Amino acid sequence: QVQPVESGGGLVQAGGSLRLSCAASGRTFNIYTMGWFRQAPGKEREFVAAISWGGGITDYAGSVKGRFTISRENAKNTAYLQMNSLKPEDTAVYYCAARLGSGLPISYAEYDYWGQGTQVTVDS
Repeated sequence: QVQPVESGGGLVQAGGSLRLSCAASGRTFNIYTMGWFRQAPGKEREFVAAISWGGGITDYAGSVKGRFTISRENAKNTAYLQMNSLKPEDTAVYYCAARLGSGLPISYAEYDYWGQGTQVTVDS
């Protein structure tokens, strides 16, 4: 199994950028699909992006497509979320999740392991 740990959140002005990192313990990181989700106050957790175990297939929520990029370095047991052109509505706690299985599901229920989350606040 893996234990994801997020980092890189913070306060940024609208239009700015942040890169989130997700370091995962365990020797088998490269067999897990990795996903990023976010949850704003009073809202349900929502899908942001996912990447296949080999990194060759990605998927994004429509609201972030073209602004966010998910990537991974299996040699470092780390996944990333590069966030550009940030908007106030991107403000949320961002979670990294790992899934043992095929596909890039957008439902949080399909992911097996979760990090504690990192706060991203975009100031207008």
